[in-house]
Amino acid sequence: MIITTTNSLEGHKIEGYLGIVSGETIIGANVFKDFFASITDIVGGRSSAYERVLREAKATAMAEMEMQARGFGANAIVGIDLDYETIRDGMLMVTASGTAVKVTKI
Repeated sequence: MIITTTNSLEGHKIEGYLGIVSGETIIGANVFKDFFASITDIVGGRSSAYERVLREAKATAMAEMEMQARGFGANAIVGIDLDYETIRDGMLMVTASGTAVKVTKI
């Protein structure tokens, strides 16, 4: 599956637009508190534990979006957008969305 933030793919022709696809992940604040309680590797204000949790959340949202696109019969997703939003009680939501398409090589 080709996944890109652009609206076109060099060397490929979009044969059909199959629909909007998305994946969401919500992480509770207690997860972050647990990580912060045990952090010993903060350098320059960055927390590798916090960054690792965010990367995992993004990967989960992307995987859900890709699974939905495969269900549509897509072989690519274009126009990917990633959003990070804090929701009630300090929970973080990561959303990945894009357009599922069928592409062929030119």
